[in-house]
Amino acid sequence: MPPAMSQINDPKIAFAYLRPACVLLTKEPTVTNVESLSEQLKDIHDASLQQLQEYVLFPLRFVLRIPGQKKEKLVQSVAEAVTYVLERTCVRSWDTLRDVFSELCVCLCSPTNPGQPAGTSEELKSAVLRCLDALLHAAYGDILFRLYEPSMLPGLGAAVSLLLALGEKDKSREIQTAALKCLQSLILHCDCNQQHVAPSWDERCSVGRTMASFLPGITSAAARIITGDLRQGHAVTVRAIQVWSGCVVLVMEDAQLQHSESCSTMSSELGRIGQLVVQRTADWVKVTAGKLCVLLRRIISCCSTHQHWRVRLETVELGDRLLAACGQSLKECLGPLLEALVGVINDKDPRVRQRCEVALRDASQRSQSATSSKNLTDVLSENLHSLATSLPRLMRTADDQKKLFVLNVFLGYLKVLGPLLSVVLNSAAHLDRISKALMQVLELDVMDVGIVEERSSTDPIESSSGSHHSYSAHTQRKHFLFFTDDKIYCVLMEICQTLGYYGNIYLLTDHLLDLYRQSCAYRKQAAMVLNELVGGAAGVSVAAPARCLDGGDCPAPSASKEDLKAAVVSIMEEYISLSNWHLKTVSEESDPDRQDQQLLSPFSLQSISCSDIIRNTSNPLHQAVPSSSACPLTSPPTSTIHQLKGNIWQLCVQLEGVARFAQALRRDFRPLLMTALYPLLEKASDESLLVSQAALGAMTTVGAACGYASLKEMIRDNSDYLLNDVSVNLQRLGQHPQAPRVLTVMLAHSDCSLLPLVGDIIQDVLMALDLSYDQSAALFGSVLHALMKALASWFPPSCCRTSKPPSSRISAELEDFDICQFLLDYQKQKELAEGIGIEADEMEDLEVLPPAECKEADDGPDVKAQLPPHLSIAKDVMERCIHLLSDPSLRLRLKL
Repeated sequence: MPPAMSQINDPKIAFAYLRPACVLLTKEPTVTNVESLSEQLKDIHDASLQQLQEYVLFPLRFVLRIPGQKKEKLVQSVAEAVTYVLERTCVRSWDTLRDVFSELCVCLCSPTNPGQPAGTSEELKSAVLRCLDALLHAAYGDILFRLYEPSMLPGLGAAVSLLLALGEKDKSREIQTAALKCLQSLILHCDCNQQHVAPSWDERCSVGRTMASFLPGITSAAARIITGDLRQGHAVTVRAIQVWSGCVVLVMEDAQLQHSESCSTMSSELGRIGQLVVQRTADWVKVTAGKLCVLLRRIISCCSTHQHWRVRLETVELGDRLLAACGQSLKECLGPLLEALVGVINDKDPRVRQRCEVALRDASQRSQSATSSKNLTDVLSENLHSLATSLPRLMRTADDQKKLFVLNVFLGYLKVLGPLLSVVLNSAAHLDRISKALMQVLELDVMDVGIVEERSSTDPIESSSGSHHSYSAHTQRKHFLFFTDDKIYCVLMEICQTLGYYGNIYLLTDHLLDLYRQSCAYRKQAAMVLNELVGGAAGVSVAAPARCLDGGDCPAPSASKEDLKAAVVSIMEEYISLSNWHLKTVSEESDPDRQDQQLLSPFSLQSISCSDIIRNTSNPLHQAVPSSSACPLTSPPTSTIHQLKGNIWQLCVQLEGVARFAQALRRDFRPLLMTALYPLLEKASDESLLVSQAALGAMTTVGAACGYASLKEMIRDNSDYLLNDVSVNLQRLGQHPQAPRVLTVMLAHSDCSLLPLVGDIIQDVLMALDLSYDQSAALFGSVLHALMKALASWFPPSCCRTSKPPSSRISAELEDFDICQFLLDYQKQKELAEGIGIEADEMEDLEVLPPAECKEADDGPDVKAQLPPHLSIAKDVMERCIHLLSDPSLRLRLKL
């Protein structure tokens, strides 16, 4: 026995050392003898083992050739021993390669049904498959390629059938993976770390011609494995994809097919075997490409949405290999292959995204170097048009996972086209198809009745006391008709942003505004798309790829600041027009301000000025301009619930749009505040909770985008023209019924600096109350109530008193309160109201002052101290409102 730590390096000594074990194994083929030989093989150096390879393999192969049924453990031990030898040596004999290959295949197949695998143990199958893989790796190049000669077609076909059956039907993942790995070695597509034989041109043509006979069986079986049960694991699926792509590339390679005549060296001595050889003619290539395209679509649809990132990565590899090697022979598959790449360009795994971007750049460069430089762009635009055509149908019928994949493919096409997208959108067919698809997909579900029932807060002061950040963060969740997953909504918004980023902003804006005007069925969807288009054109929330298809850096957004501002102005003009802004959001039956609205009827108050009141009361023919109604513009007086819900959502989307425009323009939006801020204040006081929240959120976003520290600061800095608009609109309440509410919101969301500016307007309101309190009290009650609330918050009582703890202040007030005196005063006031004791009260008033008091009164003029402005306004309001405490309207009495 040699030392434990050394190996026999002398072939003669190694032969003498192994000979007894080999002879014994030949005489007694038992598991013990096989294991004994295996242990002795470990003591032999690889160089010596190479020279003794055939001698050592003979007894092991002899055991496999013994007729009759053999124990599985014995066959497994032999396979493991042969594997050990093959992994450390090279096969230089064709006879050895052919015989061992056949013997291993016999170990795998069933004795009763040679075309099917045997029902042996997993351990035996695993050992034999490992041995077969080692054999293919150990064969010399010139020896290995003899395996692909036409005369070997029957034996090779049997091996391929066995391996496919094991890969598809075996219950063990390890067996499936091992069988598919052997197939990869057979098609010269092994990806292990060992060195592989590099075939020459003629050898590759020979292998491709031979494997063409097995292409239908391999691709069909591999496709079934790929699209099979997900429980088989991602490793099996990845191996099957590699087998499928490797076999197709080997057989359908453009370079081979272009020189197929020079590769054809078939002999006439093959006899019937010659019938198995496939001639790769042009007709055969065309038919085969059509069948492969069908399988490829099934594979891509399954793998592009696979949960495991390695499967998606291998799908990208498949597309890249086929586009690079088979671009001409598989022209029919160009669309599905690009779809496979485009579908994962937005993958959540960065490894998949990066590999996809590289593959697409390579495809673009190959297309540019070809004779038709627009080939790839044409295919992408055609695929985009086709996908846009089928998108509404898929969104109605597919499940959420399929919808998400289709939308990611759609987004991928837009990103891959990049700057060329503006050229594609110049086609009227593409622009119309894409926009109509978005209109149908983004249709809102307005079945929720709750949005009509929810009312905004009746106390704007209290509603404004909370954090303004809550408004800016608030975005009402939309419910769509054809999907519920938020991921789908995010992808749709990114599609719109990408269109704005790369597209012509003027063309897109004009087209979508036409859709906005055409039909109320498209109005909300068109507004959503327009909002995101502007955001995308400004580069807001757009994740553009770092590099374009040509390998250069991607450009900035196509729209300039001037173009963007012009587009925003045109969209906002449409949004805040009478027909699209002043929409009914509450039904007349449930409107708490219905009494207020009745005041705006043709025979009621039209202005707060004295002359107008007199004129209107004397001339009943003077009628107000009717407010524009909801969509349709000629709707009946009583709006249906469906119309009200549609109006609420339309206003919310348009309010979100104004906020989006401000985010896009940032400080450049400040000049537009003169036209945008007053309409926002109108909707902030809307009776619908959804609309008022959206308006407050929009105002907060606009303020932050324009550089204001708070909503109060924005209103304060713009209060001059806002109050001017309020004053003018109060003179024409029939045309501007929201003017009092605008003033209410301004009071609620401002500070004491507004008081000097609002004084004249309050005096006009009080004058209107004096002249026509029975008609204007209900209309201006909310304004006066908001004013008093604002004054109370701007000038709290604590400012005018010594600061005391709340508990001590309350206890002091309770101590000063005399219940007896309170009751006596109450009794006296009640008697005076009933006419009792009036004379005595008058006599008390006429009592002559004492001489001392008269002297003090004569000392100088009695100058009354002037009240502060806020107290003076409060005093005037209370003096005008006190006589309305007995008004029949309970709602008005509560306000007063």
